[in-house]
Amino acid sequence: MKVAVIEGDGIGQEVTPPARDAIGIIRPDIDFFGVEAGYGRWQRTGEAITDDDIALLASADAILFGAVTTPPAPDYRSVIVRIRKDLDLYANVRPVWGAGFDIIVVRENTEGLYSGVEKIEQDSACTLRCITRKGSERIARYACSLAKRRRDITIGHKANVLKSDVFFRDICLAEARKAGIVVRDRFIDALCLDVLQHPGDYDVIVTTNMFGDILSDVTAYLVGGLGLLPSGNIGTDHSLFEPVHGSAPDIAGRNIANPIAALRSAAMLLHHIGEHASCGLVEQAIRSTIDRGIMTRDLGGTAGTSEFARSVLSDLRALVPRR
Repeated sequence: MKVAVIEGDGIGQEVTPPARDAIGIIRPDIDFFGVEAGYGRWQRTGEAITDDDIALLASADAILFGAVTTPPAPDYRSVIVRIRKDLDLYANVRPVWGAGFDIIVVRENTEGLYSGVEKIEQDSACTLRCITRKGSERIARYACSLAKRRRDITIGHKANVLKSDVFFRDICLAEARKAGIVVRDRFIDALCLDVLQHPGDYDVIVTTNMFGDILSDVTAYLVGGLGLLPSGNIGTDHSLFEPVHGSAPDIAGRNIANPIAALRSAAMLLHHIGEHASCGLVEQAIRSTIDRGIMTRDLGGTAGTSEFARSVLSDLRALVPRR
């Protein structure tokens, strides 16, 4: 099995190596190979990612992604957005859990305002928000497949204002009813508030691209910040796993970034490739490190990125049975 690793920029270079090592502890047979992409690559070569890089990523069984900074050129699209689009990673899965709640935000990942259909003119700028039946049906079906093993599904939308969201909402409602899933719908602005006030009321939430990005960031408040949240980008033939946070250039290189989101993304990758039991060991190792009082600054501790990661990996090695 081959796993491509993109460390990217900023704190991606600090939090991705321990995530890769966690996968290697559980699956020492995996062959890792690196792919350079992002702002640093663009500065050096003029290309943040190339067609050859995309082909290389497509050859992997899974991708572990850190974080990238988008080049500040007006004609440059985000690297991660391009990868999602080119590999058709249509389902962005962002879990968040804590005391009394266990939520999965399922975000359509290839359409809407992140499609890259844009133009900037002297006195105006336009971004096209296109929602298709195919895209809406398949993200609704993916969300329903998760909800079947859980409780219910909530559709987040702005159908009171946007006709494209009427279209999206109605398709999701139809797919949920067809699947026999308990379903409700909420306006996305009210949902962002209510999920913070009553997180236990929510299970699987499905929504469009930008709304899903915002909503999943909002839910980070429930657990202590973006440094804790993982995500998966799932397609029919490819998959990519990444922390929800960005490259955070303001703290890069200072050994203060929290690697938990990256480690949990590694656990999601392991689960995706069939290591259903072993991936829980990553979480156990994270918890045992925190229980000993070893925490990064964002959690109120004093440990650096490398110190925290070393502790987690040490605990993980002790938990993994020898094969």
